[in-house]
Amino acid sequence: MNRNQTRHRGRTVFLCAAFCLCLTGLTGRLGYLMIGRAEELSRMAEELHQRERSIKAARGRILDRNGEVLAGNRAVCTVSVVHNQIEDPQEVIRALAGMLDLPEETVQKKVETYSAREILKTNVEKETGDAIRRLNLAGVKVDEDYRRYYPYGSLASRVLGFTGGDNQGIIGLEVRYEEYLKGTDGTILTLTDAAGVEIENAAEGRIEPMPGRDLVTSLDRNIQMYAEQAAYRALEEKKAGNVSVIVMDPRNGEILAMVNAPEFDLNDPFTLLPGLETGTGNRQDQLNRMWRNPCINDTYEPGSTFKIITAAAGLEEGAVTLEDSFFCPGYRIVEDRKIRCHKTGGHGSETFLQGMMNSCNPVLIDVGQRLGVEAYYRYFTQFGLLEKTGIDLPGEAVTIMHRKENMKAVELATVSFGQSFQITPLQLITTVSSLINGGTRVTPHLALRAQETDGSAARAFDYPQGERILSEEKSAALRFILEQVVAQGSGKQAQVAGYRIGGKTATSEKLPRSRKKYISSFVGFAPADDPQVIALITIDEPEGVYYGGTIAAPVIGNLFEMILPYLGIAADGDQNG
Repeated sequence: MNRNQTRHRGRTVFLCAAFCLCLTGLTGRLGYLMIGRAEELSRMAEELHQRERSIKAARGRILDRNGEVLAGNRAVCTVSVVHNQIEDPQEVIRALAGMLDLPEETVQKKVETYSAREILKTNVEKETGDAIRRLNLAGVKVDEDYRRYYPYGSLASRVLGFTGGDNQGIIGLEVRYEEYLKGTDGTILTLTDAAGVEIENAAEGRIEPMPGRDLVTSLDRNIQMYAEQAAYRALEEKKAGNVSVIVMDPRNGEILAMVNAPEFDLNDPFTLLPGLETGTGNRQDQLNRMWRNPCINDTYEPGSTFKIITAAAGLEEGAVTLEDSFFCPGYRIVEDRKIRCHKTGGHGSETFLQGMMNSCNPVLIDVGQRLGVEAYYRYFTQFGLLEKTGIDLPGEAVTIMHRKENMKAVELATVSFGQSFQITPLQLITTVSSLINGGTRVTPHLALRAQETDGSAARAFDYPQGERILSEEKSAALRFILEQVVAQGSGKQAQVAGYRIGGKTATSEKLPRSRKKYISSFVGFAPADDPQVIALITIDEPEGVYYGGTIAAPVIGNLFEMILPYLGIAADGDQNG
């Protein structure tokens, strides 16, 4: 055998060995794929030929305390196209452009897009979606969907809030309780061939959606309506900038109504209210202003309603009694400042009780001076005024108060009758509730429980309550004082025949003082000896007469005339005055 033959045979053996080795490797790899990764590869192949569409979950409803639906859902459709499944593009374009009120160019662009699915339009009325479905156009999908619907339009708009295009909450309770309301979407799975065309008669997979939980709130639709009617009446009669009303159960902090007039339409939340289009800022700024809830997001100088807090601190500290004597010449000089009473001629000699009935600034200045900064500031903390109330709505503002080290005699004097600092309406009514309910701090709240659609409870919400901030004895004395304010004092126009009403008026001048703009307010509760309901109204920049006792107190009186019998609070036959 010559050298060439030997070399040729060696090469042949090498190639055969290499081929056997490769074949062995490929066989091993094939075995591994067929046995070891069979399940995974099968799943991947299935996914490659599957088309997935979501089934929107119904959002949980928002209910009032009596089960009335305040926020529900309306059935709508989502219309989409799948390019590879369309048989007659021109027919699809003509039909959908007309039925969905879309330009043909828009529909054509979607139809010609190579993708698993192109959404043409969401929130399509169910009648239109059903009509498209009946056309049985290949490549056109009509899926069920839901759109948020508010049956009472603008009722409690800034409290309930609304949802965006993705059906997620944006403001109010809708965003605060998103995790309970949103639900879990389902899916529809269809099989397609390599070209993306659905396989005829192939089984369709379906994972059903899980609806969100219903949210039961403390709101009472009827009381909310009564309060809104009263607010709009005041808004129109006084040509005010806005009017806010809060109605609460002072015993537990449950909010029965919260009004910010004018309210906006929850079914059309992106249309600005009249007058806002001419405001400053871009459109988003204007929308944000419209969506703000002044009851909790904005602060103001409370004026004489804050005298309730000064009186409570003075009584609890022993700095004053109801019979203590004072003299009002129409002003009080504190350091280098002459601070006037609303009655420029003065009230003359009066007891502390009479001073509260007359809403006399010098009397409350004297009580504040008797307390001193240290003690007064301690009561701010004790009463919870320096912290947020903890309400279950987003964006709550905090009290703007002097720092203790910066609070001198003049600041103490002005704070004593409700000026030179700012507070939210919610903080004021919460603090007054806590002072007149026997002296226990309450947490204002709206959500009572989240429950399944069949009514079975999923979760009841608890709120901090019960911390004592005022003795029962002094709470009773405060209720008596405020009853006399309505019976014979500055709050007479809040009287309701047959009921004992307590309350306090206020007229506060807005900053800058040179504008001569005011906020008129009144906080009242009933029955005066056993408070079961409390209400606060603020009228911002009323025209003409602006005194709280004249324009704010009657609104609450009229509101109580409607809601006290509705709440089953019996008249006792004793009329104030």
